[in-house]
Amino acid sequence: MALPFPDPPLTDGDVTLRAWRRSEERQRFEAFSDPVVQRFSWPSAEPFTWEQMDGRFDAQEADRLAGISLNLAIVDAERPDVLLGAGSLYDVDPAEERASVGYWVVADARGRGVATRALRLMSAWAFEELSLARLELTCGPDNLASQRVAEKAGFTREGVLRSHMRFKDGRRDTVVYSLLPTD
Repeated sequence: MALPFPDPPLTDGDVTLRAWRRSEERQRFEAFSDPVVQRFSWPSAEPFTWEQMDGRFDAQEADRLAGISLNLAIVDAERPDVLLGAGSLYDVDPAEERASVGYWVVADARGRGVATRALRLMSAWAFEELSLARLELTCGPDNLASQRVAEKAGFTREGVLRSHMRFKDGRRDTVVYSLLPTD
């Protein structure tokens, strides 16, 4: 079953989460190429390239239609063409009523609560519209900013999965957080 886009787009008056526009692919590539985003969000040791970005819009739309994931642009609520970052709902498992959430924020929007506000909006929507019973958030142990965002958004730290995933040229531990509708 396809995942719906939030309609209307999710907003708190400061940030808005909405569907990506194909015309934003270049802006999205440039924002995702930021060294901090690459450090924490790009698992490959190889540099991120335009070739990897090209076709991503279509692949993500196919995943949305398959009910696997939903990727949203985070934009300024008053200036919807100003990209602040991205939020995603992925590993959606309707049978288990759970999914994972992720996000990244452009350099000049960091430290302003953008990720926290976007995560709260996305989480509330996922619980209400998709009837999920659990959201999971993971990040590297060295990604202290992401851990602070998770905690400010109400997620509970559950622990560390040792040598959890391939990352860059080796393996990485993963910090696991969760959020329940009752939290």
